[in-house]
Amino acid sequence: MSGLDAIDVRVEGPGSLGTDNVLPLLHEIRHALQRLASTGEPTTIDLSSIPFAPQDRKQLFEILGEGEVEARVDAFGPSTVRETAFPGVWLVQHLNPHREELSALIEIARLPALLLTPEADVEESAAALGARLTA
Repeated sequence: MSGLDAIDVRVEGPGSLGTDNVLPLLHEIRHALQRLASTGEPTTIDLSSIPFAPQDRKQLFEILGEGEVEARVDAFGPSTVRETAFPGVWLVQHLNPHREELSALIEIARLPALLLTPEADVEESAAALGARLTA
């Protein structure tokens, strides 16, 4: 028996396998919701910039839950937007054509940026419809 056998090792609590970043992130989301409610200012949190263990992301998504709205956009690969159980908190995931994750975001906004029609597209759409009506 070596001297290492005498060292007491134990694993404590469910957070011991993760990075303990879920709780601070949830507080950041709460503050962002308060800011959105009071000023209308949206917030985007890039999940890939946060050191997360896989179980952290799973725990975060379980706590945020699922809302009523889900949308999919196919442009340069599929993107999904899912409302969480907390209105104004959106999970946005962008994949490449091979279905590999390019980015994962939490958007705190009334409507996620991915679903907003760009002004130039609206102008082009109005012109195209006008041309069709006069043809």
